[in-house]
Amino acid sequence: MLLSELVTATEAVAATSSRLQKVAALAGVLRELDAEEIAPAIGFLTASPRQGRLGVGWRGLSNLAVEHADAPTLSVLDVDAALDRLAATAGAGSTDARRRALETLARRATGPEWDFVVRVILGELRTGALEGVLLDAIARAAERDGATVRRAAMLSGDLGETAGIALTGSADDLADVGLRVGRPVQPMLASTASSVAAAMTAVGTDVSVEYKLDGARIQVHLDRTRPDGEDVGVYTRSLADVTHRVPELVDAVRALPAERLILDGETLSLDDDGSPRPFQDTMARFGSETAAAIALRPWFFDILHVDGRDLIDEPLRARLETLERVVGDLRMPGIVTADPEAAEEFARGALAAGHEGVMVKAIDSPYTAGRRGKGWLKVKPVLTFDLVVLAVEWGSGRRSGMLSNLHLGARDPDGAFGEPGGFVMVGKTFKGMTDATLRWQTEHFPTIETHRTASAVHVRPETVVEIAIDGVQRSSRYPGGVALRFARVKSYRCDKRAVEADTIDALRALLRG
Repeated sequence: MLLSELVTATEAVAATSSRLQKVAALAGVLRELDAEEIAPAIGFLTASPRQGRLGVGWRGLSNLAVEHADAPTLSVLDVDAALDRLAATAGAGSTDARRRALETLARRATGPEWDFVVRVILGELRTGALEGVLLDAIARAAERDGATVRRAAMLSGDLGETAGIALTGSADDLADVGLRVGRPVQPMLASTASSVAAAMTAVGTDVSVEYKLDGARIQVHLDRTRPDGEDVGVYTRSLADVTHRVPELVDAVRALPAERLILDGETLSLDDDGSPRPFQDTMARFGSETAAAIALRPWFFDILHVDGRDLIDEPLRARLETLERVVGDLRMPGIVTADPEAAEEFARGALAAGHEGVMVKAIDSPYTAGRRGKGWLKVKPVLTFDLVVLAVEWGSGRRSGMLSNLHLGARDPDGAFGEPGGFVMVGKTFKGMTDATLRWQTEHFPTIETHRTASAVHVRPETVVEIAIDGVQRSSRYPGGVALRFARVKSYRCDKRAVEADTIDALRALLRG
């Protein structure tokens, strides 16, 4: 398939606000893909090339000055091969080698094709074709059941692989996609409640109440049957493999009494007295390629598989009973109760122990991989939201020469207040930043810069920051009609993707609360 056919399809998607028309446009182009083109094309359509990071930023792309082709000749596989070469370029002279490779690709592309490629590389394809729309398009193109396609994508953790099975395999092949020990699955996500009582009202009176740690989400796989001895895998919430960075977690899992496991949990570093260290310490440990003095300790709150038995469709009550048997004292502290007073007392104990709050979960809920359902609700005494940095202003006074004031955006999945799949600004903050945070911001944000104004560096909307607020207020200043009150930085969430940020609807709901 020519790349121009994908470009035309994405232009049609961007030109309509109708979900049905978006699905139809994408389904039409998906039907025409050859088998080997499916995974690369899905990567292009989601602005997530299958090669991952390419070592190319906005500055390197904007400095190219070449004449583009007059007519389309590039195929999907041509571009995929070019991205392979870019991803493989490293070492001395790699900057010049990448520039030459980009110039070659840019000359072969027409103007619209090059604009498309640049936006794919930068992760800024903003067509409103979010993953849910694309899943519906895959189902239509393949003439498969939509629920089966969505479940396969969640359990495989790979949209390209799911599309390949749906478009080239049988209905049975698609239905057979399930949990596979060693292949990470998209994690179940939680919504927010203002109090334990509100959470119990929302999910049901019989609930599991568990500690909510200020740690890093982990998914752990154990398979003692592997012949290569690589029996443990540890993955982040974004499904990145960090096994080699966390030997203490590997050792803890190897000690568990099972042959094959998939566990969901959190990890946290502790002080000598057992109190939790700041989230930044945990993430710094995650980012280290070598063992550090700061050790991590795992807590597991769910079990998805044990010794040939998948558990995701079983109620939480049954999963917790199995979890208790398998992980013992590595289980996240929690209680099962229908008593609001007992739940509140447990939440107070979690706060007294130095943790963020509690999770309140419907005791009969299944594990809905990849979805932010209403079966899990997090309750914190301070309202916090995961927002995305849109721009950063230069500081003044003591902060002169440093990037300081953040422009914060909430996710706008339906384009109700702007571009579909984009972000709508909800406020600014320069509060809660340490000197180390300011130095990091000043080094980091120019690497994802899109353009500058006199006062600010505008950046690709990909950096997630957890913001504590006292509430929100109505505002005519911002398109979403809502502004943050007393916003301050709690921590940067390098473990989260922009598509996991909180939505503008979640903030607007506080106006009604």
